[in-house]
Amino acid sequence: MVFLFGPYRLDVHERRLFRDGESVALRSKAFDTLTLLVENHGKLLRKSDLMQRLWPNSIVEENNLDHNISALRKVLADGTNGSAYIETVPRQGYRFIAEVKPATPPSEAPAFHTVEELEPEDDNFDQEIRFFTASDGVRIAYAIAGSGPALVRAVDWINHIEFEWKNPFVRRWLKHMMKHHTVLRYDQRGSGLSDWNVQDFSFERTVRDLEELVDHCGLDRFTCFGSCQGGAITAAYAARHPERVTSLLLMGSFARGWPAPDSVFANEFEAMLSLIKVGWGRDNPAFRQLWTTLFMPDATLAEMNWMNELQRITISPENAVRMMSEFPRINVLDLLPDISCPTLVMHSGGDATVPAQEGRLIASRIPGARFVELPSRRHNVRPGEPAFSDFLREMSQFLGWESRESPIATMAAKARPGT
Repeated sequence: MVFLFGPYRLDVHERRLFRDGESVALRSKAFDTLTLLVENHGKLLRKSDLMQRLWPNSIVEENNLDHNISALRKVLADGTNGSAYIETVPRQGYRFIAEVKPATPPSEAPAFHTVEELEPEDDNFDQEIRFFTASDGVRIAYAIAGSGPALVRAVDWINHIEFEWKNPFVRRWLKHMMKHHTVLRYDQRGSGLSDWNVQDFSFERTVRDLEELVDHCGLDRFTCFGSCQGGAITAAYAARHPERVTSLLLMGSFARGWPAPDSVFANEFEAMLSLIKVGWGRDNPAFRQLWTTLFMPDATLAEMNWMNELQRITISPENAVRMMSEFPRINVLDLLPDISCPTLVMHSGGDATVPAQEGRLIASRIPGARFVELPSRRHNVRPGEPAFSDFLREMSQFLGWESRESPIATMAAKARPGT
């Protein structure tokens, strides 16, 4: 939906505000606050309701909301201190009082699509699941699919290479890469199809798993793709093995631990771990829904069901707690200046899980890195979302998909026999 008020144009799905055609910079939460006010123009929005909708899974002080309102009034000042747009109802809340008009009829507005509504694509891809044994005896599951130059995707927060392959949303996302690359994915130790009886979840051990896996598969040079903590893993690998990484792609990543020291989640982290211990493995998805909402605030019911089930079958409550307990200890900031390969850092502007400032920090430390903020609230964008076209365009330009002449042999032939 696109809204018009005064000299302003608010594009909700593209997450942009324009004044007389010129883009106006707004922080993510200020944009979300403005969107709620404009969508409910003329109505009183009570502070408690705004707080709940802006920070659905967080406990924050009321002055955070007041700060957002103050920032919006400065942007919408027009010599009136913003009072022509936002009315304060003392001790109650706020009301957007300017006249608001939709720029297009609702039926013509951009929308998130179900997977059935997406353009049809060929489904000729198939993956081969194999196993290798890491140096500490842990069996790691990995999958190979696609054709072309090698692209290694590091572990995400949680992975299940078999279940993800059945998920129509994830599979559409992966197939875009597999049209141009032979993609190597693997399950984090302690989760998915990999061994669950694991003692060492340390960051150094996860980097070593990546090192040993690519050696096992006989890869010499390849592109690395990492998101969430996988971004820190691939960044560390690229810094330590510059001769092997041809390019580095990071999406929704962090380099100084999660949650970051100044994050709204920092004071709640132990409570979140306690919730995992209590309810992660239950049939009732209420406990897992916290993470689903954080990662995909705009998810359809089908997506939520997939994500809830992925969490349940991928990892035990005990392993989830042990794995996540290592996240605050991750810090690769000092390694970033040593990365010499071309690097593209993408981050959703409205990512509530890992704020976009973490992506900007990474890009600022890697020589020559390009940073792209995507107009999305999701941790990872998906097909059918308006920001996904931006994501694909940036990847295509960065990796030279359109100019590539012929694919190289797949890595499957290089992999030594599994154990």
